[in-house]
Amino acid sequence: MNIFFDVDYTILSMDGSLRPDTVLVFEHLIKDGHTIYIWSGQGLRWTEVKAHKLTTFVTDCFVKPLHQYSKSFANTNPKVWPDLVVDDYPEVASAFGGIWVKPYFFKNDTDKEMLLILEMIRDFHQTGSCDHKQFMKLGDSPYRRL
Repeated sequence: MNIFFDVDYTILSMDGSLRPDTVLVFEHLIKDGHTIYIWSGQGLRWTEVKAHKLTTFVTDCFVKPLHQYSKSFANTNPKVWPDLVVDDYPEVASAFGGIWVKPYFFKNDTDKEMLLILEMIRDFHQTGSCDHKQFMKLGDSPYRRL
């Protein structure tokens, strides 16, 4: 699957620290045969990808649309389309199908959200569905499960 991860408050906190277990989860996703992309409403984030030594995992970076998500992204003529997104905005997860992640505002070494994300991705990939309340099928109301 093409998995698109948001940056701010999804894998990085306000101070720029990387969410715990991000590298571990990216390693597992690559081993499982998935392709990882980074996107952000703040533009291309190669600087952050390089700073946190994620370049071996990340295939490409994109600008994430901030409104009319699917239509706006389609208008960029992307070379790939997300099969699943991971984002701290439930509206984005709903627009593309994916996982709403609890925002990571401040460095917190006890945060286990990335491990939960890995479980949900594996469940969805193996069974075609996921019943976790943070998993949203394409078009789900972003507030149905929260």
